[in-house]
Amino acid sequence: MRKVDIANRICEEVGLSRTEAVEMVEYMLGRMKDELRKGEAVKIAGFGNFVVRSKGERKGRNPRTGEEIAITPRRVVTFRASQLFKKAVNQ
Repeated sequence: MRKVDIANRICEEVGLSRTEAVEMVEYMLGRMKDELRKGEAVKIAGFGNFVVRSKGERKGRNPRTGEEIAITPRRVVTFRASQLFKKAVNQ
């Protein structure tokens, strides 16, 4: 499912215009990105949690040459599904 598919569903089921539905999806995703960029968690009840984690520098290997390289520190977004979401997926 893509953003446009979500917007189309909103358009059909809620009755908003296509432009309004696209703007709503873009706004919601933009707000989620802003909060995650600030390091805040995004918690959606009944769906799950998006959390930013910091990963430190570590050593890795180039699989082709076997040469040891340093992997730079970075931030990653993780998602943990809620129990309700997991239950719905497994039914």
